[in-house]
Amino acid sequence: MQFINYSLTFYVIAALIAAFLISFIATPPVKWFAQRVGAMDIPKDNRRMHKVPIPRLGGLAIFIGFVLSVVIFADIDYEIQGVLLGALIIVFVGVIDDIIPLRSWQKLLAQIVAASIPVVFHGVMIDLVSHPNIFAASDYLPLGMFSIPLTIIWIVGITNAVNLIDGLDGLAVGVSTISSLTMLVVALLVTADANVALVLAALAGACLGFMPYNLNPAKIFMGDTGALLLGYLLATMSILGLFKFYAIISFAVPFIALALPIADTLFAILRRVAKGQSPMAPDRGHLHHRLLDLGFSQKQAVFIIYLISGFLGMIAVIMTSSGDVRIVFTLLAFIVVVACVLVALHGTWFRPAKKPENTPEDAPDKGDEHDAD
Repeated sequence: MQFINYSLTFYVIAALIAAFLISFIATPPVKWFAQRVGAMDIPKDNRRMHKVPIPRLGGLAIFIGFVLSVVIFADIDYEIQGVLLGALIIVFVGVIDDIIPLRSWQKLLAQIVAASIPVVFHGVMIDLVSHPNIFAASDYLPLGMFSIPLTIIWIVGITNAVNLIDGLDGLAVGVSTISSLTMLVVALLVTADANVALVLAALAGACLGFMPYNLNPAKIFMGDTGALLLGYLLATMSILGLFKFYAIISFAVPFIALALPIADTLFAILRRVAKGQSPMAPDRGHLHHRLLDLGFSQKQAVFIIYLISGFLGMIAVIMTSSGDVRIVFTLLAFIVVVACVLVALHGTWFRPAKKPENTPEDAPDKGDEHDAD
């Protein structure tokens, strides 16, 4: 473990506070803009968790706070340029989708293009992974020609994973805040990479600035503009901050920090395929829906998921600071226990999820706070 650079820490705190203030101040004008352009989420069916129209586009305020803080405090090197260019595409498509809903394939194509920019043209990619054969001479397995496609899959996958957990007020932005703070602390402890730390601080601060408006009862939703942006930035910064430092622990941290959205998405895909549905088919089987079905309120469900995310983040930080890989096995044991509890409570995770009455079968699976998926 390296000693913390206190000079860097000062700038990290400054970047976080700046992003917080800018995002907080920018959210009311963005809310007004969303109302003017008709980016409103109207509760048309029982899948919606709210009862009155709520403005979308809140992710635009997050983006403004994030970008301005990065411009002020970070060194916009070639890799960060690629990340920001991809983020511009994500935000542009998200804004359009929040005003005029796009088809799933159109958004997926835009995500692939956005992910390809930093990967193909700016060298932001995963070159190595931990070797699956523990008896191999090397601890690492070079990806070679598979580096580019696997990195793009990672970025697109995490982008959609965060979007899918965006189902309750404050849920996705809170989980993203915890994940970004986890990776920030790990970056300070392991890499002392100033750029990575400052960008992650800006991301966390922008999320925190938006959160007061998004907690239940939400005054504004971040929409696809925000959910896709947060997923994209968490994925790309995990590559720059952790994957490129070739240590066994650094490979594990991104998966632990983002374990909740990753697991929820994988369970959703397996659940839907097991029922003979498309992986993109909407249902009420996500973790936050299960908690609601157990009788928890929105605030209680969000708080429980915050606790889970915080625990995972704490595991990642402790594992990094101690250098003890055995903590991974403790984490796995914890996950097994949680899975057993869920099975006991619900019979099986793959049981067909309860659908509310009068729910249209072809409702879009957007995953926003306003959408029950």
